[in-house]
Amino acid sequence: METKLCERVFSVSESNFEPLALEVFRFQAEHNSVYKKYLDILRINPNEVLSITEIPFLPISFFKTHNVYIGHRSPEVIFTSSGTTGVETSKHRVQSIKVYEQSFLQGFKRFYGDLSQYCVLALLPAYLERQGSSLVYMVQRLIEESKHSQSGFFLNNHEELMAVVAEQEEHKQPTILIGVTFALLDLASRHNLSLKNTIVMETGGMKGRGRELTRNEMHRVLIDAFGVNEIHSEYGMTELLSQAYSKGNGRFEPPPWMRVLVRDPYDPFSIRPSEFSGALNIIDLANIYSCSFIQTDDLGRLHNDYSFEILGRMDGSQVRGCNLLVL
Repeated sequence: METKLCERVFSVSESNFEPLALEVFRFQAEHNSVYKKYLDILRINPNEVLSITEIPFLPISFFKTHNVYIGHRSPEVIFTSSGTTGVETSKHRVQSIKVYEQSFLQGFKRFYGDLSQYCVLALLPAYLERQGSSLVYMVQRLIEESKHSQSGFFLNNHEELMAVVAEQEEHKQPTILIGVTFALLDLASRHNLSLKNTIVMETGGMKGRGRELTRNEMHRVLIDAFGVNEIHSEYGMTELLSQAYSKGNGRFEPPPWMRVLVRDPYDPFSIRPSEFSGALNIIDLANIYSCSFIQTDDLGRLHNDYSFEILGRMDGSQVRGCNLLVL
């Protein structure tokens, strides 16, 4: 059953998203022991859930404390979140790495076209220096799929990176420079460029790196330093196998198998309509072997076309308030 479900995930359309999501929900309610227990505590009968707005979303913190996994065999890979010393990190056990690869490769192609047309340059310090980063795994495959001789990772060798960027600009080679926020800001503080053929894409990542700028403030700094019209963004996390992208307008667009709902930050079971702000629930059907219904700690706004904005993070009291409801 799960094989057929998995095959249908990446061909889902807007018209059949909800029926497929409900099918995935019932599959996971039966086979994911953590999610099943969560639903039992809430006294939810999966067969009585008839809409995606009625689905209980699993708090994202469960990936830190529980084995959120479906399958009798060991996972092929375990992705882990970054975290400060002494802080519990999230673990996403992935039964099939091919599912993850299909998700990010198909998703990337949907937004940016054929990878082979790009040179892909990655500035991901800290992520490269630890094990288990889903972001590093994804970017490594993007680099491989680009098949460009100059594609690759750069750690702290900024001068070498700038030389490669300049060479690609000279040859009018379409290039993607993807980096974590703090590394791009560091690069921007050292260099002023005028990029015509390069997409600059930030993936977030400022926690513990000094004052956190708003996304608009950060994008303005990068736009001025790199001489581009907009900064692209990638929205992803350890607990998700899919990504959403923004091409600079502040709105993230998810792939067809991913959808965002907005809930009341103080009532995790109250879904708000589009064009309202609140905390984000994410449906990621690519999470077929873990949990596809994740209650995140991000705050945002959903729009009628399914695009969404990120407005910030829930504070500690909001997170604790939501978690107390499931103890």
